[in-house]
Amino acid sequence: MGIVEKIKEIEAEMARTQKNKATEYHLGQLKAKIAKLRTQLLEPPKGSSGAGEGFEVTKFGHGRVALIGFPSVGKSTLLTMLTGTRSEAASYEFTTLTCIPGIIHYNDTKIQLLDLPGIIEGASEGKGRGRQVIAVSKSSDIVLMVLDASKSEGHRQILTKELEAVGLRLNKRPPQIYFKKKKTGGISFNSTLQLTHVDEKLCYQILHEYKIHNAELLFREDATVDDLIDVIEGNRKYMKCIYVYNKIDVIGIDDVDYLARQPNSVVISCNLKLNFDRLLASVWDAMGLVRVYTKPQGQQPDFTDPVVLSLDRGGCTVEDFCNHIHRSLVKDVKYVLVWGVSARHFPQHCGLSHVLQDEDVVQIVKKKEREDGGRGRFKSHSNAPARISDREKKAPLKT
Repeated sequence: MGIVEKIKEIEAEMARTQKNKATEYHLGQLKAKIAKLRTQLLEPPKGSSGAGEGFEVTKFGHGRVALIGFPSVGKSTLLTMLTGTRSEAASYEFTTLTCIPGIIHYNDTKIQLLDLPGIIEGASEGKGRGRQVIAVSKSSDIVLMVLDASKSEGHRQILTKELEAVGLRLNKRPPQIYFKKKKTGGISFNSTLQLTHVDEKLCYQILHEYKIHNAELLFREDATVDDLIDVIEGNRKYMKCIYVYNKIDVIGIDDVDYLARQPNSVVISCNLKLNFDRLLASVWDAMGLVRVYTKPQGQQPDFTDPVVLSLDRGGCTVEDFCNHIHRSLVKDVKYVLVWGVSARHFPQHCGLSHVLQDEDVVQIVKKKEREDGGRGRFKSHSNAPARISDREKKAPLKT
């Protein structure tokens, strides 16, 4: 029996099992088994030589956005509209067969937009090159899930289920659970609040399913069984996702209003070129890019080419800003002068730990190079030997 058949058999058993207090331990064990099998499904087959055929493209720009959706929902048209890169679009499905990159120039930054082939139900099991598509989306900063506004809401649930099956968690934050394996000492279980979804016995059973018998486990929030399995697996990626509803020109105004009020959702029309500015603004807010402008001493700030920072790519502190310019700059910094939203007064003297915000202006003041020994009468030491007996004796005065 293959891995896919085992997963389907366990899912059928879970569907047959009633959910109550008596069966929650059994269901927890089944969820752990499915998570282990899905991790094995993502691993490359044993004995395979080299990398398989994929369509990974080189990272470019200050951020990366992936377009994911069913076939024929308007992903290629959206890429052409936003970037100017021509991506073949036709009235039949699976027009795009590989990854096509484009560049969005927005707010003095460059954002890479990837048009990926449409995925179908069962993509997490490898159907329709679904694994390659999802692997590229894992390397992105955010995901744009393009949906057809005229179709049912079930498409969104199917895509979310396929992405979660391969370890992508959309619009969620990592659970506040501390987990660490040990060599000895057994399992240490603690929590800072009352747990309603799991208890100590269930956690022990899930850990034993993973053959973990020595570990520290601390719950800082009321987490579920799925959150605990995600922490134990350790290969989950938490990403922001924007749901883009295309083809709003074929539905009524009431449906458009309903879709636009959904959380993390934007409605557009590629046919009529509607609401692209709102989509770009939503992408900008989700990526959290921070533009920092430099100011040389005694000159005006340079507002043409900003240094772009983000929390997902290094951080937004002054130290990250210096490392972005050059790795050796940090040890030469004496202090920095900051103008902008993050400063309390203009200019503010800041250290390396100061957190910068969007459109701040920074001037770096470097340490002055000290001359050896100073100059003139301020010399700290002479060039003469340290011991008096080694010094050159002066000639006696003539009398």
